[in-house]
Amino acid sequence: MITLLMNDKPITVEDGTSVLNAAKRAGVDIPTLCQHQDLEPRGSCGMCMVDIEGQAGYKRACVTEARDGMHVLTNTAALRTMRRRLLELVLATHPEDCLACIKHGKCELQNLAEKLEVRELRYEKTTRGLPVDRSSMSIVRDMNKCIGCGRCVEVCNDVQSVGSIFFHGRGSETVVAPADEFEMGSSPCVNCGQCVVYCPVGALYEREDIDAAWSAIDDPAQTVVAQMAPAVRVALGEEFGLEPGSLVTGKVYAALRELGVDVVLDTNFSADLTIMEEGTEFLERLEHGGPFPLITSCSPGWIKFAETYYDDLLDNVSSCKSPQQMLGAVIKSYYADEKGIDQSHVTSLSVMPCTAKKFEAARPGMASSGRQDVDIVLTTREVARMMRQAGINFDELSETEPDELLSAYSGAATIFGSTGGVMEAALRSAYELKTGERLEHVELAPVRGTEGVREATIDVAGTPIRVAVAHGLENARTILNEVRAAKRRGETPYHFIEIMACAGGCVGGGGQPLENSIERRRQRAAGLYAEDSSAPIRRSHENPEVLALYEHFLGEPGSARAHALLHTEYRRRNPYAPQAFEAPRGRAPTVGPPRAGANP
Repeated sequence: MITLLMNDKPITVEDGTSVLNAAKRAGVDIPTLCQHQDLEPRGSCGMCMVDIEGQAGYKRACVTEARDGMHVLTNTAALRTMRRRLLELVLATHPEDCLACIKHGKCELQNLAEKLEVRELRYEKTTRGLPVDRSSMSIVRDMNKCIGCGRCVEVCNDVQSVGSIFFHGRGSETVVAPADEFEMGSSPCVNCGQCVVYCPVGALYEREDIDAAWSAIDDPAQTVVAQMAPAVRVALGEEFGLEPGSLVTGKVYAALRELGVDVVLDTNFSADLTIMEEGTEFLERLEHGGPFPLITSCSPGWIKFAETYYDDLLDNVSSCKSPQQMLGAVIKSYYADEKGIDQSHVTSLSVMPCTAKKFEAARPGMASSGRQDVDIVLTTREVARMMRQAGINFDELSETEPDELLSAYSGAATIFGSTGGVMEAALRSAYELKTGERLEHVELAPVRGTEGVREATIDVAGTPIRVAVAHGLENARTILNEVRAAKRRGETPYHFIEIMACAGGCVGGGGQPLENSIERRRQRAAGLYAEDSSAPIRRSHENPEVLALYEHFLGEPGSARAHALLHTEYRRRNPYAPQAFEAPRGRAPTVGPPRAGANP
């Protein structure tokens, strides 16, 4: 521990603490623009300058280590003037379209300008006039609004290891863009949206599908059938002032009906359905000795990452579609038939925490019902905007129930939204279906937690099942490189692996409310586990509506009809022509990784 003076007040902090974090401990707010609590400090904006007695010049608090006996001043007239001048320089090259910006009200630049009371600019106003990149199915890139903080570049390259965007140019000509003048839609981007999450302004944001949703809702000829993902129910409330992790399931059902949606279902239903199919796939591999490991396939960002960089492992990826796509296929087939609705008059709409779901809905093979299975994907943020447009007082809504037939769910389905949840749900059912015995404690602590990679061995009828969980694609690389190396030696390090593209799992998806920090993701996950613990049914294979679907329509898990509707295939993608598949499954990769040494 060390002691220093912060504006003449002594504070004690751990040795190695930055001056910025020491100030936070002392209750002193030093303004920042490029810094984010989840990322390594960069010191690029200079907004956090402080005056340290005995040291020449001003120091950037985020990258300066606090020292014993140090005397730091954070609020001198010179510092206040300097910060305003720095901010004015940023604002001088920033568009003045705040009222029309998607980040209005949640823009860190806007908030800082208000905090520092910047009322006029002392510098000539300039505009860059750069074209807006709308080539991606998920993410819009507007470099006219970029402030050069570097957060998106750090997340894409260091946290996700995708290597889609980089800094190009120098000085005022600097932009963040894919390599070789490619657009986002033709880059290796996996659509995870973590760059959007960490962008402090409106330079990166989700492609909006709100107009398409309103058009379908307003069309009297269309029956709009909506589904809501597990992670949405513990995050949407944040948009309306509720605490992170607040469970608002019934309010979301009610709000969707207020918007004009005709039928409200729940993606949790198809999470249970996914477990029936994926669990059956796992048990079949267990019976026939592989191939192992089986890797989960619910995260579309991870799937595109695998197709781009690990196509030699695609035979290990479960052929199951994600819960979103399973429910979309069943809505357009079984549900439409049961309700006597012409399939062409059904609009399948999903509310997801994930920007990559927009890309997934348009993938080849996602029209097994005969038409596109999911027509419109809205992020959690988008549906909140629609609710505000409609004048819905969300926190005052009475809770309602979803429509019957495809909406019942177990606690196992709920935890799909958190890292480790898919693995835990699958093991609950796999254990009981394999052994015929009741699992006394369904909470499987070894697969829970926030470590980037977690490993465990679960005993199933005397067979030790080695499992692993990874969240965040850099962590996925760690475990996949291990699997790849083991396969070359003819070994199998694991039987079952869960991978989620985003840190924390779907609770931290690219479409979730902002802020979307790691700590907030933990709070959302806690909400999911709380719902699971109080659920009357906690095992996917006991969901009565899922069992009825098999009895009346699908036959049995893994049947020919189930495979036709609920399964898909994966093929290699060229990182710079990612919209189209190239080679058959299993072909060895011919394109290297985005970072040297990342993918031996």
